Amino acid sequence: MNAQHIDVAYIAKLAKIELSAEETEQFSADLNRILDYVAKLGEWDTEGVEPMYHPIPAYDAVRADIPGESLSNETALSNAPAATDGQFRVPKVVESAH
Repeated sequence: MNAQHIDVAYIAKLAKIELSAEETEQFSADLNRILDYVAKLGEWDTEGVEPMYHPIPAYDAVRADIPGESLSNETALSNAPAATDGQFRVPKVVESAH
């Protein structure tokens, strides 16, 4: 991929970001350096190298899913500022998309 074909001003417009001419030039140069580095990585021989899914060994720290005692509905709602029909009542935060 050649960075000269990537229109930073167009990408900024899609992202609704206003960039000055200097910023556009700087981001283009940064993008060129990143793409050059990625191309250089592609030159390495990785034949026989197992894929790495995480840079640090990760262990499952999630506890066992064992059923236990839970709160009653009344206890769970006891400090709720508003409840209706046994459920938390919250203010609307998202307007309809229609």
